[in-house]
Formats: sequence, structure tokens, C-alpha cells
Amino acid sequence: MRPATLVRLALAGSRTDTARVVLTALSALLATLAGLAALTVLAIPTPLATDENRNRWSEQYHNALLVEPGLRGGTAFALLMLMIPVLALAGQCARLGAPARDRRLAAIRLAGATPGQVTGLAVLETGVAALLGTLVGLGAYLVGRDLLHRPDAQGRLALPTDVLPSPAAMAAVVLGLPVVAALTTALMLRTVTMSPLGVSRKAARERGPGPWAGLLIGLGLTSFLAVRPAMYQLDGNAEVLGWLVPLLFAVGALAAMIGVVIGTGWISYHCGRLLRRHARRPAALLAAGRLMADPWAGSRTFAALLAALIFGGGAAAQRAYFAAREQLDRDQGQLVGADGGADTFYLSTMNLVDAAVAVAILIATGGLIVALVEGIVARRRAYAALVATGVPRATLSRSVAWQALAPAVPAILLALTVGTLLGRGLVSEVSTGVSSTEICEATTALCADPATREQYTRIVYTPEVQRAVAVPLEQLAWLGAGALGAVLVTVGVGLLFLRASTALDELRTA
Repeated sequence: MRPATLVRLALAGSRTDTARVVLTALSALLATLAGLAALTVLAIPTPLATDENRNRWSEQYHNALLVEPGLRGGTAFALLMLMIPVLALAGQCARLGAPARDRRLAAIRLAGATPGQVTGLAVLETGVAALLGTLVGLGAYLVGRDLLHRPDAQGRLALPTDVLPSPAAMAAVVLGLPVVAALTTALMLRTVTMSPLGVSRKAARERGPGPWAGLLIGLGLTSFLAVRPAMYQLDGNAEVLGWLVPLLFAVGALAAMIGVVIGTGWISYHCGRLLRRHARRPAALLAAGRLMADPWAGSRTFAALLAALIFGGGAAAQRAYFAAREQLDRDQGQLVGADGGADTFYLSTMNLVDAAVAVAILIATGGLIVALVEGIVARRRAYAALVATGVPRATLSRSVAWQALAPAVPAILLALTVGTLLGRGLVSEVSTGVSSTEICEATTALCADPATREQYTRIVYTPEVQRAVAVPLEQLAWLGAGALGAVLVTVGVGLLFLRASTALDELRTA
């Protein structure tokens, strides 16, 4: 089969296939913008130390996150975290209209294509859609860079529009994302057999998932708890700390995130068991059977949302630490008679982090909607058969709500708890050592004169203080409420598609 024919067949299909290609390209575009933004922050050069600039700050920018070299790594990491819900959205979009695509691929198989060629069509469709998205994202990045390059009167910039990542790094993002998307599609199709008679999949295992996700969560928490002891034991060994601390952060965050996502499958299965044992209404019993039949659907559906909540829980713990530090500085300032002022830079920075978490939850909501609608459309024959046998549509609607909310509530609580524990594993208390301050209790003229200053000066000693950082229950409650609201909105949108998917005509056409 010629390459041109492969591309034409890969991009052929119905309106659902077109929507899948467009959504996949849009997800790749957003991921490209996030990745290029992170690379741009890392590409900011650090100037050499001079007498006027001993801290090696990049003073051509407004924001301290870009000015101070030590803060750029965290800024780039936050931007990269935005790629997680976007990539999860791409994975959900790739499943949109899967039954219709399977029938189309089976027809191509019937026309004489080999199994490898049919698999290549599915992989090529995702890869081409992602490549289109990354190329458009690259163009949007370059155009936006020129449009946003607006120095002020002092020549300072709001964004790092004066630097570009290396061509190799940009090519890695633009070409790497389509390759990853194509390989992921190939991995998802490993259990699929495409024959001229149709598409079949290996049967799912009957027993529920094991509690192995707890080991991954424990590994993540242990990695974060090991950061402070490692920094204490290796104090002065900058070379080892330079790679050990980032490694502990990366391993811990990834292990905890995978553990929570996999653990949602265990939660879904056991929620189904509890519903089957204790529920008495048909809607809950239908949801119980579905949860036990496919417990991993919850992991696939809520993956992006749970990742955003873990990040949000850790950010809430960090905000609580900075708030406690600011309050302690104010209290210490009042003891020595100062005005009680404190540095609010870090709290202001956390506002940007909270905005990133909100954007991630918004993107994850889009993934939830796509996943739920895809599930309803894929099972429309089963729903139509239930309606034909006399099951009211209201019962099916309540069943869909049970199926979404039953695993979502404990999974949201688990994600917020793990994220908070990760943050508190780094900072659980604030402290100050014993210090002394000279205070001159006289007029400005007397205090400025060395001859009279000493007789009006007294020394105030401040004791050592240790305070536990409070658990940010209010912010965690807002995050949980926002995530639960996103799930409710998703259920509402899904129910709009349920009526069309339960029409009796679906028994003949699907």
C-alpha cells in the first residue's frame, strides 16, 4: 500500500472521525505551547556575576520568577505539569468514536489489507493529527512571541520573548509529541485483533485490581520525605545534590501520580462491590455491574483530573507554609518593635501556581466530557436494548450518575490527601533561631549621631520559635468542590447525549 493511500485512508471517515482528529490536534497544540513555554524559561541565560549584579539576576524582566535563576526551574516544572492533563485529554480524544472506527478498519481488512497495514492506519491517523497540532502550535508560539514582545520604558519585558530554545529542543517537542502519540496508539491496539469479520479484543480479567497502587503512593511519599534528610546529610556537596534532589522530586511525583491513577481502578471495583451488596434500586445495581466489569474505566476517565488535584494539594501545602512563614516574620518584627512587614513574594507567586491548577482542572474537565460521551455512544446498543425491554430512561440517567460519582468522590479525596502529604513531606513546620536586634528609642537625629545613639539603644532578644504548618483545609475543600463540580457538569453534558443514544433505531443501525 502506497504512503499516499495510507494517509488518505487514515484521514477518511465520518464526522466523528473528523472530530477525533481535530480534538487530537488541538490537544497536541496545547501541549506544544506548554512545552515550548517551559523550554523558553529554561533558555534564559544567567549573566556573569559583577559588582553591580552579584546575584546574577536577569534584570531585563519584570517578574521575579524570570529574574532569579533559582526560581526558573520551578516555573518550568509548573508549565510542564500543564502538559499532563493536556496529554490525558489527547488520550481520551483518541478513543472518541472507537466502535465506528473499528468497523471501518474491519471493512478495510475485508478489502485485502493486512493486519499490520490496518494497525498502521490507526497509528498514522493519531500521528498525523498530532503532527498537525504541533506544527500549528509552533506557528502560534512564534507569532505570539513577536506580538507579546513589548518592552516598557525601562526596557524590561513581561515575558521572555527575547530568547528562543535551541532548535534541537524545539524539534524534540514538535516531532516528539506525535511520535509519543503514535506509539501510545500502537500500545493501546496491542490487544486488538482486526479481521475481515470484525474487531475483537482480549477479554478483561474477571477479578478486580489488586491494591498494588498503595506501594507506588508509599514510594512517592518516601521520596519526598527523603529530600530534607538528603540535603542535611549532603550539605556542601553541591554536585551530588544537583542531581539527587531533582531525581527524588521526579520519582516521587511520578510514582504518587501513577499510584493514585491506578488506585482509582481498585476504588471503582470495590465501589461496585459495595453497591451490588447494599443497593436496592435498579440504577445503582446497573452502575455496580458496570463498575465491576470495567474498573479501569475510572482510571482512564479521571487520570487528568487526579493529576491536577495532586499538584493542587501540594501547592496548597506550600501556600500554607509560606503563609505561616509570613505570619511568623510579622510576629517576630512586632517583638522587636518593627512595623511587622514581611515579604509576600512567595504568596504572590502561589497565586500563579493556583491559576495553573485551575487551568489544569478546566482542561481535565474537557477530557472528562469526552470520555463520558464516548462511553455512552459506544454502549448505545446496550442502552437502547434496556429501554426496549422497559427500563425507564430516568433509571439509566441515574445509573450513569452513580457510575461517575461513586468512584469520583473517594478518588478526589485520595488525590488531595496524597498531594497534601507530598507537600507537607517537604515543609511541615516553620522556625526561627535565637536572634538579637538593636533598637534606638530616640529621634532620628539622636539615633543618627554616633555620640548619642549608644545611650538610647537597647538590645532586644527574640527566642527560638517553632510552629507547625496548619493543614490548608479551606483551600483543599475548594479544590475538592471544584473537582466534584467538574464531574457533575460532565454528568450533565453526558445525559444530554443519553437520550439520543437510547433511541430504538440504534438497535438496527449500530
